[in-house]
Order: sequence, then structure tokens, then C-alpha cells
Amino acid sequence: MVLDLVVIGTAVTLGPLHNSAFILLLSSRRGVRQGLAFLLSWLANLIAVIACVMLLTGGQPPARHSAPSTAAIAAKLAIGVALVLYGAHRHRRPPRPHGPPRWAARIDNASPATAAGLAWLLQPWALVGAGAATAVDADLSTPTDWLALTGYCLLATLSLIVMEMYALRAPAAADARLNALRSWLEQHQEQLIVTLSLLAGLWLTARSAYELIA
Repeated sequence: MVLDLVVIGTAVTLGPLHNSAFILLLSSRRGVRQGLAFLLSWLANLIAVIACVMLLTGGQPPARHSAPSTAAIAAKLAIGVALVLYGAHRHRRPPRPHGPPRWAARIDNASPATAAGLAWLLQPWALVGAGAATAVDADLSTPTDWLALTGYCLLATLSLIVMEMYALRAPAAADARLNALRSWLEQHQEQLIVTLSLLAGLWLTARSAYELIA
């Protein structure tokens, strides 16, 4: 479970779409406040999904080869296959120009509530679903699994935490460097989406298939 959560959390935190949007928020007039609203909403979404899973399982993993256990593995397998197909589709389609989203022009007037809602919209829900299916195996009676779930939520938020802290500590330097990073992300957005989708999808597919067979 731990290794799966590390892979999923890493794929989530490296996603180019939400990182580019977050940098746009930080560059706005009330950037730090809006960035914090985005970050907290992002983290709250992850925690809420994991909490729902723990409520359903009672904090105890289902018995091996039981219907709930098999369903969770099948869900991860389906997500993995879907990510592989999505990555392959994005790789084959003709390249498209990427620029700032249409809402970027109105970002200065956005409220913290809007920033929080944007975090919900940009969350990679397929990967979040894979994380939820993996969390089914968590045993809350052991500190190790508590740490694994906490670490997953923080890892999936790590890029946002680092950028928010950088903007707080060195606003001028952060503005220049983060906007340079955003330009790079926009230029390589397609390659990053394809790479992350394929790698995460292949991992989930292989792991889930092995678990079903074993």
C-alpha cells in the first residue's frame, strides 16, 4: 500500500495543470491569500476522500479475496487502464498550442472562495480515486498506516506547499522564478501529461493485475 501511495502522490503533485494555475494565483494582487485558499482546499479534498474511505471500511482492511477487496483492486485496475489509454490518446493527437486559461485575465478579482473552487476542479480525480482505492487496505490500528495516509496527502500537496512558502519568504524572487516555471510547464504541458498518465497508469495496471492473479 505504501509504495502505491508514494507513486500516486508523486504523480498528483507533479501535475502541470494545477501547478500552473497555482502560480497564476500567486502572481495575482492577493496572491498569497488566494494561494493559501487553493492549497487548503486541495488538501481538504484529499483528506475528505480518505476519510470517506475510512468510514466505509471502519479503519480495517477487508479480508483478502473478499468482494470489497476485489472491488478495490478492480477499481485501481480500471483507473490504470484508463490512464494508459488517455496518455496514449494524448500522445497520438496533433499538438495544440497552450496558453494561459481564459479565466487568467480575471484572476486579480478572484475571491479566496473562487480559488478554493478552482482547486476542486483541477484535482486529478482519476489519481485521487486510485489513492482512495489503495487506502481501502489501510489499518488504522497501526501507526504505520496512519503515517502512510498522512504522508500521501502531504506528498500530493507538496508542490503547492513549497511554492506557497517560497512566495511568503521571498516574494520578489518567487514571482520571477515561479513565472519562469509556469512558462516551462505550459511549453511542456502535453509531454508531462502523457508521461505522468502512462507511468502512473502502467504502475497501477501492473500492480492491480498482479494482486488479482495472486
